[in-house]
Amino acid sequence: MNPYLPIIAIGAVGFAFAAFSVVAAAISGPRRYNRSKVDAYECGIEPTPHAPGGGRFPVKYFLTAMLFIIFDIEIVFLYPWAVAFDQLGLFAIVEMFIFIGTVFIAYGYVWRRGGLEWN
Repeated sequence: MNPYLPIIAIGAVGFAFAAFSVVAAAISGPRRYNRSKVDAYECGIEPTPHAPGGGRFPVKYFLTAMLFIIFDIEIVFLYPWAVAFDQLGLFAIVEMFIFIGTVFIAYGYVWRRGGLEWN
């Protein structure tokens, strides 16, 4: 039990802080409710009813998700390469330049097509 005591202590302090924050907010917070306070927050735009099944999402939503995945995968490949850079040699440098070049070609294509515009 001795090696786990600090972990249990940190967990107890975190739980106590969370409980204290919730109780303190309930006691000290204002209780004046109005229509705008109980409405769902929609960035100041009145919510509109959607078609059954949720309606259609814009294609830019999916494009943004795919861009995130592409650049996330790039970072996942770059971290181990950066850690083991000294031991990899010339072959790994050439491969990484090819990989980064491919990603930048895709980035340029998306930029040219207007996929990064938020209109």
